[in-house]
Amino acid sequence: MEAVVRAEIVKLLDAGIIFAISDREWVSPTQVVPKKGGMTVVPNKKNELIPMRMVTGYRVCIDYQRQNDATRKDHFPLPFINQMLERLAGHEFYCFLDEMSEYFQIPIAPEDQAKTTFSYPFGTFAYRRIPFRLCNAPATFQRCMLAIFDRLVGEIMEAFMDDFSVYGDSFSHCLHNLELVLKRCEETNLALSWEKCHFMVREGILLGHKISKMGI
Repeated sequence: MEAVVRAEIVKLLDAGIIFAISDREWVSPTQVVPKKGGMTVVPNKKNELIPMRMVTGYRVCIDYQRQNDATRKDHFPLPFINQMLERLAGHEFYCFLDEMSEYFQIPIAPEDQAKTTFSYPFGTFAYRRIPFRLCNAPATFQRCMLAIFDRLVGEIMEAFMDDFSVYGDSFSHCLHNLELVLKRCEETNLALSWEKCHFMVREGILLGHKISKMGI
């Protein structure tokens, strides 16, 4: 596990997402948790086959429980999924976009970065950008996305965290709407994960639901 943590630290340092820092009042421990993939079956002691999730790797996380307990909660709401899906359904063409690195695209105010300090056996580090497991990260992220796309949400697209769905009632209409959304991304330096994006399709899966002209 030490090698997993070391590799992640080096990657984040190289990307400028974290930086070395001296000891601070708020220091959180590092955890390594398994990444779960698909299902498989394995025999138990009685030679019975039982389902089990496969471990595809490991994720380094910071335990921010102390900070979260002391933090005033941000109650900015996420969209109601059923209402959002109803607005999406019934269109001819869709583009499903996925934002890259999610929280890491949102900077932390310099005066607050030390509060994200974490330790592992070879030093202490702090984040320049929002890490996972901070209690207000989802609300902050959703607020930022709505600020970026503003009136486009509900008119030509929907934004649920890092999933953006653009739609149109014809190929040219959807393409025009996509250009408007990508322009906002370019203006705000919002990076997309192109390998996870799907352009100009007639149906797609969003939050576990199939969306198409036929409905949900």
